[in-house]
Amino acid sequence: MNRESLGYWELPKPHKGEEREWHVIARSTSTVPFGYRVHPENEGLLDPITHELEALELAKRHIKQYSYKEVAIWLTKQTGRYISTTGLKQRVDIERRRKKAASIKRKLARRLEKTLQEIKKLEEESIGAYRIIPPEE
Repeated sequence: MNRESLGYWELPKPHKGEEREWHVIARSTSTVPFGYRVHPENEGLLDPITHELEALELAKRHIKQYSYKEVAIWLTKQTGRYISTTGLKQRVDIERRRKKAASIKRKLARRLEKTLQEIKKLEEESIGAYRIIPPEE
């Protein structure tokens, strides 16, 4: 039997298209995360490795269709840098949590802004039993 008869499917190669601009980040642990290398002049910073980060972004889309193990193997073959199944899962989970937290905070900020506008409007209309008159100088 060959792979095709077993339903084997090879993940597609990363396509060349719109590329993102990746930034230098601060190093927070002794390990260097996938997609980064230690900055040559400052060990407290990490330089992005564009082709690894682009492949990681594509790999995150493949996770919807393939297992973490398959995607981790594919990512290792594409980039030449090893990433474990657990490492990939942790990276994806952390990014999902951060995106969700950011989304919730943005939503709360919009609600707060709306509430502040309503409070300001009520204060301007001076709806209430009294209003404070500023002293004359």
